[in-house]
Amino acid sequence: MTTDGEYSADPIDILLVEPNPGDSRLFEENFSDAKLLNTIHTVSDGESALEFVHQRGEYANEPRPDIVLLEPQLPGKRGMDVLSELKNEPSLDEIPVVVLTSSDAGAEIVRSHGLEADAYMRKPIEPEEFVEFVRSVEEFWFAIVQKQSQ
Repeated sequence: MTTDGEYSADPIDILLVEPNPGDSRLFEENFSDAKLLNTIHTVSDGESALEFVHQRGEYANEPRPDIVLLEPQLPGKRGMDVLSELKNEPSLDEIPVVVLTSSDAGAEIVRSHGLEADAYMRKPIEPEEFVEFVRSVEEFWFAIVQKQSQ
């Protein structure tokens, strides 16, 4: 962290898997307003999420994400299936996955499927909460990076 409280690291690529365009837009706007330099890539379904992380099809030229924010309630391929593939495929399991939940029960639902995300975060509602949420994502990322570099 620098003296002004900012992290001095390269921007990270975040893949947001969120089917609700309003939530996606709110996330991106709040990220921008908070002057966070990371890049957000957004997809709205599980199939696109897997194509993105595998860098296939229309996502062939996209960067592999450094972190995935996953809404478990997705159209088509379920969020649980996406999480399972990310955690069970050796080439992908180093990508941290944060499951976005709307309640504390969300983490229990994920665990009930025999899966475990790297972290769970409740989806915020108020704009101030959203900025806090984004900062907690950054802090989570930097904690992971520091842990892996030790």
